[in-house]
Amino acid sequence: MREDIKSLTLEELEQRLQTLGEPKFRAKQIFKWLHGGTERFADMTNLSNALRERLDETFEITVPKIVRKQVSKLDGTIKYLWQLADGNCVESVLMQYHHGCSICLSSEVGCAMGCKFCASTIGGLVRRLAPSEMLDQILFAEKDSGLTISNVVLMGIGEPLDNFDNVLKFLELLNHPNGRNLGMRHVSLSTCGIVPKILELAERRLQLTLSVSLHSPDDESRSAIMPINKAYPVDELLDACRKYFSLTGRRVSFEYTMIDGVSDHEAQAKLLAEKLGGMAAHVNLIPLNAVTETGLRASTREAIRRFQTILEEHGVTATVRRTLGSDIDASCGQLRRAYEKKEEGAPCGHGA
Repeated sequence: MREDIKSLTLEELEQRLQTLGEPKFRAKQIFKWLHGGTERFADMTNLSNALRERLDETFEITVPKIVRKQVSKLDGTIKYLWQLADGNCVESVLMQYHHGCSICLSSEVGCAMGCKFCASTIGGLVRRLAPSEMLDQILFAEKDSGLTISNVVLMGIGEPLDNFDNVLKFLELLNHPNGRNLGMRHVSLSTCGIVPKILELAERRLQLTLSVSLHSPDDESRSAIMPINKAYPVDELLDACRKYFSLTGRRVSFEYTMIDGVSDHEAQAKLLAEKLGGMAAHVNLIPLNAVTETGLRASTREAIRRFQTILEEHGVTATVRRTLGSDIDASCGQLRRAYEKKEEGAPCGHGA
């Protein structure tokens, strides 16, 4: 079985090439080709034909296939459904802002976290993505769209901290000066709250933005919609976030989905403000994207405005997320779910 060459760091690639009797500088040449989106060893024109043939025998280059693409007529947001080498599918969303383009990436095929409002978790976890498969979502979105991506958000299908080692290696590849060379301050990582991994991430001091999917400030209602809360209750999670700030100096962002009758009560806004008091934090209020299977509804505009006002009156910075791509399958996991239903018996989402 050939090795996934794009998941190798430059140092690992140098070691592999030395075993093939090649000088170290060849690794840097190959690394640049791979991180530029080259799909075949045959196209690496500054390598000898003999080396290209040996590479092709030893390694594989991951190349995802676009099986569905949606483009918003309202704001140009592009949603991709990628089919991976084993037939499984993941989603990415490419968003255009005045400050540049951001991409929301998937880190797993499916998700094991079981959040009640999310389409990604309905079919459970299938498998974790390799570093190359996360990187490919950037490379091939750029190739298809012609746009340059300047910000990366790990907030697509899957829980990034559930795929900790591969995500950390992906970030190392993304940050490498001979690759994308994207600074960590241009990366946001979203988690539902796996406390030990938040603390381990904090020790790395990577300078990325930690986004915590909170969605409720009390254990009873949060546990009802987010099973992870039974393992790591709200106060324990917030303590970890304070530790993250103390070690990195990076303000934590809290994602808070506004669900009618579930997370939008005024008492919850006051409790949230109380629990975040004195913390360097920002609350991002997110109107729920309806998912048919959940039966949940978005809060009214009035309820969202009132919730935001209460937070701000208590000194907590809060914004309402701008809705992009509202005319396409906006909720994470919906495009994959829709494709699976349409193509019953097709491989997408049912790989090994």
